[in-house]
Order: sequence, then structure tokens, then C-alpha cells
Amino acid sequence: MAKCIALLRGINVAGQKKIKMADLQRLLLEAGFLEVSTYIQSGNVIFSHHLPDKDAARNLIEQKIADAYGFNVAVQVFSPEALEQALANMPFEHISLAEEGTRVMFTFLSKQPEGEDIEAVQVYLAESESLKVNKQVAYLYCPNGYGKTKLSNAFLEKKLSLTATSRNLKTVVKLNELLRG
Repeated sequence: MAKCIALLRGINVAGQKKIKMADLQRLLLEAGFLEVSTYIQSGNVIFSHHLPDKDAARNLIEQKIADAYGFNVAVQVFSPEALEQALANMPFEHISLAEEGTRVMFTFLSKQPEGEDIEAVQVYLAESESLKVNKQVAYLYCPNGYGKTKLSNAFLEKKLSLTATSRNLKTVVKLNELLRG
């Protein structure tokens, strides 16, 4: 049995694609997932499964949501090790989790972007911001707040031609704790 986390993209944001976490938990339990729990309203689901791999889990979650709600939601599924590795690779060592944990965004990418695409995005950074990409995770430090950066999740998706979902450092740390706990 594999333990995983699913990150749902773009639910419960500005009144769009509303899914109550209790309903999502029930939906996934009915679909055969085990030990299903959620964390905050942005679509973070920890679960266990007997499926062949994480792609099968992702496909099943996406299909169940589409069937139940009538809209598509992009889902990314990670093992505990993959989430831990994303944390270990975070390039901003000077960050205080307590003081700046909401100013570092982890944008989980559906594929690894091309180097020239990453370079093209860098020109949109504000002077105080920093963007580093390691494989399929883009790390964005935005000291003035995520709401003020041009490099939103949707912007990165458009410029890099992929799908993505973002979580701040505090959330990623908490998800890692929940996965390990």
C-alpha cells in the first residue's frame, strides 16, 4: 500500500470550482482510497492506495471529481519522498519559516520546463524576487507577497506551457509533517 499526497489545482479560489473537503474525502473513500485526510481548503489530500502507481491514482481522482462535480481539476500526486525532496531542494536558505513562510512559493510543475523558457520568465521578476527551478518544482521568493508578483501560478502555466499548482512554504512543511506523521 502506497501513501501519497494529491495537490488539486485551482479549487475553492475566488468562489470557483468549489469542493468541500469533507465531500472530497468521502468521494475518495468511496473510490477505494484509504486513510484519506485533507489539509485546509485548497485541495491537499493525503491518502493510501493499492493502485499500480501515482499516475493511476491521479487519473482516478481527476475522473471522480469530473464525474461528481462536472468540471475538470488538474491533480498532481506525490510520494512522501518526492515532497521531502522538494523541501530539501529549496534554494532560499535564509528564509525564516515563521516570518517568511508565506513568501516562498513551491510551484509543482507537470513537466520539467526548458531552460530557455525559464530564462524568458526571469525578466518578469520584480527586483526583490527570485525564481529557481529544480526539475519539476519552481521556487519563488516574493518578499512583497505572492499577491503582488507577476509570476502567479496561471502566469507560469501560460509562459511555460504546462500545468502547475502552487503552495507556500508553510503549507509544504505542514504537508510533509502530515505525510510523515
